[in-house]
Amino acid sequence: MYNFDDGVNRRGTNCVKWDVPFVTEDILPMWIADMDFQIAPAITENLKKIAEQGAFGYQFLSEKYYEAVMNWMKRRHEYEVKREEICFVPNVVVGLSYAVQTISEVDDEIIVQTPAYGPFFEVVKDNGRVLVESPLKNEKGYYTIDFEDLENRITKKTKAVIICNPHNPSGRVWLEEELRKLADICEKHNLYILSDDIHSEILSSGSKHTFITDLSENVKRRSFIFTAPSKAFNLAGIHLANVFIFDEVLRKRFMANAEKFHASENNAFVEAAILGAYNESEDWLDEANAYISDNIDYFVKTIQENIPQLIVYRPEGTYLVWVDFRKCNIPAEQLQDYLLQECKIAVNAGDFFGGAGKGFARFNLACPRSTVKEAVKRLAAGLTK
Repeated sequence: MYNFDDGVNRRGTNCVKWDVPFVTEDILPMWIADMDFQIAPAITENLKKIAEQGAFGYQFLSEKYYEAVMNWMKRRHEYEVKREEICFVPNVVVGLSYAVQTISEVDDEIIVQTPAYGPFFEVVKDNGRVLVESPLKNEKGYYTIDFEDLENRITKKTKAVIICNPHNPSGRVWLEEELRKLADICEKHNLYILSDDIHSEILSSGSKHTFITDLSENVKRRSFIFTAPSKAFNLAGIHLANVFIFDEVLRKRFMANAEKFHASENNAFVEAAILGAYNESEDWLDEANAYISDNIDYFVKTIQENIPQLIVYRPEGTYLVWVDFRKCNIPAEQLQDYLLQECKIAVNAGDFFGGAGKGFARFNLACPRSTVKEAVKRLAAGLTK
């Protein structure tokens, strides 16, 4: 039995979530997507052993690293990936950037379904590609893919679609039939699929995650799957992620791009962290999932009962909750500042996720229950001023 109620005091540790200038002592930080929980003991012990070596020279990843990834994917997801199909990168966003370079040229188009994780836009535009936004359908507090809109936006210059499963920020876990329709459109138009599955370990009860590459060999050959233990095991600061690339030619091109910037190099703690997570901490993850699920239940239920002007999107996956503030008569461009000043809560404002997110805010509930309860109290007080 692990203790998630106490959390970790992260102030004064150069923590982005707690120590940036706008998060003053009176602010409750519920924004950037990392956890306020103590990491699993097995991971801590592995990292201590590395620290106690007393030397931090250049490292390479041993076969134990790749075995841990393969065994985890098979055991946790019933998903088969071979050793040679695993490409290490320091984080998913870096991997996405190299994938965009691999499958497209300057001025080619990449489609992103919005609202979407803000860095998706950056990896497209920063690489000189053209960002094409295809808004998701928002029907009574539930997002679905607008397949007609998606297909209508495809041109001869379109090279790929970036998806997120589970979806950030809405928390949707795409159904197999939804992924199949998407894959059919991509196959019809000869598009690549870049799938960010980093939140696939954080699922609510009854949700089933499907990797889009499970649908067919053709989809598999034209897809990149991005995974990492950073969200599930609170390891974002270690900087480790994996990209599964099943086509050998694509994989060589991808790694050539990564190696140009030495992005395939790892640090001394990477292997120790992933072995502690994937080989020894599955029970910790199961308990964390259950705790987060209870946080979400409390947050959703209490807001529905006490702040009816808010529409809360119950996530099927992730520890992130998407909230619609448009009935509160707060200008969208002022929402983040209003919540910071009047409610004393730091959140990610919806416009970070594109135009389709205006008037929304994303809350991070991977925190002690006391933080969630305090947040709801502050929202209720701040929105009645």
